[in-house]
Amino acid sequence: MSIASEFKSFAVKGNVMDLAVGVIIGAAFGKIVDSLVNDIIMPVIGRLTGGLDFSNYFVKLSEGPAGIPQTFVELKKAGVALLAYGNFLTVVANFVILAFVVFLMIRQVNRMRAEAPAAPAAPPEDVVLLREIRDQLKARA
Repeated sequence: MSIASEFKSFAVKGNVMDLAVGVIIGAAFGKIVDSLVNDIIMPVIGRLTGGLDFSNYFVKLSEGPAGIPQTFVELKKAGVALLAYGNFLTVVANFVILAFVVFLMIRQVNRMRAEAPAAPAAPPEDVVLLREIRDQLKARA
């Protein structure tokens, strides 16, 4: 078997195609969840915490050019080495919120998937026949 035909059989297998579709759908779903967190949830949390923003919490590890504003964005643009612990805290908070939102969404999907309990299967014909015989014997006694 040549490499080309072996690769073709690998690439068109169902699980590879399913994985490709999953990655594409996952990327699109990631954008939806990211927008939900950044555009809906984080503004509410920012409002509740009084506009607390960790992104400007940093420690300068080197000096930058004089005369530039001492904000994270401007110092980063100037190439100053920064220990951006505030940015890290913001990313961690975003992750926790994102994970919780995804958990709630998956939980709801699982609830919608849950099917009603199946009715018990009908007993086999020989069991039904034995029960009838039992009931007739009880009636005679």
